[in-house]
Amino acid sequence: MGHPYIPSDLSLPGYVPSSLSPFAIVAVYVLSSLFVATTIWLISGKEYSKGDSRYAARDAGVVTVEGITAVLEGPASLLLVYAIAKRAAYREVLQLAISLGQLYGTAVYFITAILEGDNFASSTYHYFAYYVFANSFWILIPSLIIVRSWKKICAATEAQVQKKAKAL
Repeated sequence: MGHPYIPSDLSLPGYVPSSLSPFAIVAVYVLSSLFVATTIWLISGKEYSKGDSRYAARDAGVVTVEGITAVLEGPASLLLVYAIAKRAAYREVLQLAISLGQLYGTAVYFITAILEGDNFASSTYHYFAYYVFANSFWILIPSLIIVRSWKKICAATEAQVQKKAKAL
């Protein structure tokens, strides 16, 4: 029995073709992933709300920031994965834009909390473990990516300037 792999004369003893179509495989994967992600989100959301009760109360500011993140930055991040895999020229600009969006959202998240009294945690432990520590990564990682992307964009621009200068 033949197989779909290259080279076509590759010996694969015991090869059995899949009984599922590619569509069925992707559908099962997507549905399973959504189920797991939803379950984890519901459980972790209830726990995280101990550090910031605005989530449990569906605070308008938090819902807005999270909604923008999910609707804009989520798909942009998927495009970024593709861009990185294909080594697309726009990947650094996209990383910079997504990271700036994340930093902006995090700033709005913290500033609105401060303006509303910053009294949303059920305990000091939850405040520092969830609200401060867990959210620090939403500042640290985008900041590192911004610096890296900025340097790469500047280096590429400088290389282009040098190339044009040599051509003259």
